[in-house]
Amino acid sequence: MNIALDMMGGDYAPAEAIKGVADYLSEYPAAAHVILVGDETQIHPLEPAIKDFEGRYTIVHAPQVIGMQEHPTKALKEKQQSSIAIGFHLLATGKADAFISAGNTGAMLVGALYSIKPIEGVTRPTIGTYLPRENGELGLLLDAGINADCKPENLEQFAILGSLFAEHVWNRPNPKVGLLNIGEEEGKGNLLAQATFPLLKQNELINFIGNVEGRDVFLDKADVVVCEGFTGNVMLKMAESIHDIVKRRNIRDEYLERFEFEKYGGVPVLGVNKPVIIGHGISNGLAFKNMLLMAQKVTETDLSGKIRNSFQNLK
Repeated sequence: MNIALDMMGGDYAPAEAIKGVADYLSEYPAAAHVILVGDETQIHPLEPAIKDFEGRYTIVHAPQVIGMQEHPTKALKEKQQSSIAIGFHLLATGKADAFISAGNTGAMLVGALYSIKPIEGVTRPTIGTYLPRENGELGLLLDAGINADCKPENLEQFAILGSLFAEHVWNRPNPKVGLLNIGEEEGKGNLLAQATFPLLKQNELINFIGNVEGRDVFLDKADVVVCEGFTGNVMLKMAESIHDIVKRRNIRDEYLERFEFEKYGGVPVLGVNKPVIIGHGISNGLAFKNMLLMAQKVTETDLSGKIRNSFQNLK
């Protein structure tokens, strides 16, 4: 297995990226071969950190970098020697089995949509965010912001995608799926929620448990919580702000510290043909290690293939 890692993506790359690679290769004997994609003049001085792992990584030179604020489509078109563009080329041509970046999220999404394309039947690929639950496990909230406006059919697909992720990557049989709403009763909510509920209720591919309210998302009521990206992103930013307030006030709480989302590493783009993992812009070494682990797990379980089979059956 070959995992391509964008060494130039993220506020602290490539220094933190190389730390993550070193930890991943040292802690996991069965680790994948890592392709370090980036400016070799910046990577070579950091190589002593991974000198003990010769043969388990390769450097692919990419002299250009897509900045965080650049227009995604324009940047990918004009910077074909960027680490993101070359990473997607490696993925699309089969030289890499998965691609990771903590860089420009928009460029990663554009690359995923146009380089490896959505799985047939998936109208809108999605990315989620993790929900630290009080029982120590994680939940998944879909969508987290890339699909701000949705139709009921989109939310139904998010439910299927999230359920497959929870089942095969988190090893949760028959994961519980909830629809984020302002009340538990059927018929509650806005027009989107009211139209989505019956679709989820009759879908035999998911274990739909009904509506969940905002107060339920950090409990173990549902493994996957579905909503449109506008609401999902508001929830994500609110959770991040809670963690920031906790840090500023020097409050030490084991549960609240789990809201430091960048530590979890990246989230996969669900619904595209090959594994693509997007990380937080302020990812540190631990986050890069966890991104590599996530890419390895998603690849080993053939999540994309399982999604493909589910949507073929859905047709």
